[in-house]
Amino acid sequence: METSAPKPQTTSFSWSHYLNLDTLASTLDHTLLNPGLAWMLVLCLRAQVTPTTDRAWIITVTYAVALTILFVLRVMNRRIAHGFPRTVDSAREVVLVTGGASGLGLVIAQMYAMRGVSVAVLDIRDLESEEDQLLFQGCAEYYQCDVGDRAQLEAVKGRIEKELGTPTIIMNCAAARINGQSLLNLSADAFEKTVRTNLLAAFHLYQVFLPGIVADSKNGGTIVTVSSVLGQLSPAGLGDYSASKAGLSALHRTLEAEVRDNEHIKTLLVEIGQMSTPLFDWVRTPSHFFAPVLEPVQVAREIVAAVDGGRGGVLRLPTFAKLVNWYAVFPAAVQVVARYLSGIDGAVSSGISSRDGSDEQAQGIKERTE
Repeated sequence: METSAPKPQTTSFSWSHYLNLDTLASTLDHTLLNPGLAWMLVLCLRAQVTPTTDRAWIITVTYAVALTILFVLRVMNRRIAHGFPRTVDSAREVVLVTGGASGLGLVIAQMYAMRGVSVAVLDIRDLESEEDQLLFQGCAEYYQCDVGDRAQLEAVKGRIEKELGTPTIIMNCAAARINGQSLLNLSADAFEKTVRTNLLAAFHLYQVFLPGIVADSKNGGTIVTVSSVLGQLSPAGLGDYSASKAGLSALHRTLEAEVRDNEHIKTLLVEIGQMSTPLFDWVRTPSHFFAPVLEPVQVAREIVAAVDGGRGGVLRLPTFAKLVNWYAVFPAAVQVVARYLSGIDGAVSSGISSRDGSDEQAQGIKERTE
């Protein structure tokens, strides 16, 4: 007896799914917290010949001036901390993306490649299938390479420089799989592999390719490190991942301090929350309102915009990630309560249970259809 394969299910969301902290923050930025709009209100009152002694006039002008001062202070802070943007010429840039065969790295590589920029993709995957090979055919050069292996990285550097030129934009997107085990159950080999992929690979990458950027004193380049807010939050069940990402962020800040005097080199640290990629697809976000799951294209768009603008600094997504630094300032008791209410320490264990249950269900369907 033949049974038809289960039909793919489409996920539909209610309107509340799209209402989250990021939506509210973006709305406020473009309305109540926008200095330009505030001065438009001032002009409206002026058009009505509102007396300067009127309460509405005083409040509106004060509000517009306050927003303008805050905007100017933000710009000054950015300039003092990270200097003026470097000039980015897409025709002369060579983009290097590690971990570019899937997820965020793949989206970034494709975005640059579609614009005609020279792109070198490094990943450990062997593109055996024709579908995988079509991902980069005619748009980006793919180099199979274990970025955690210094010898392989140095060997592929020569090939890239010969075929494309010296990389000027380095995108470190490589990341290890999530083990989701407690420290007592996590094997030493698994821990070492995570640290090797997430942290040691970045060390090798910067030492191998940064000298080429430094040598180009006229054009310079940009170093992008994709890290995670989990490096600061350190949830239960992600000891290896959180430790490696915390070290990665620290490594990037050290690199920033060492190249700060070179105005032609920009560094961008990207600390993000959960993304909709195979790496975290089995982990359920603790709170959709405060910590919505990001789409890779959202993050890629922000990263590419910052790099194209020649900017450096820190990019945190979603909105709650910008508040993570304040979390450490809270009293310990408040931190414990916040972790309990958010459910962050139970997200991994519940995700594993859900994943295992789905695997068992899929296996059962397979057995019934055979």
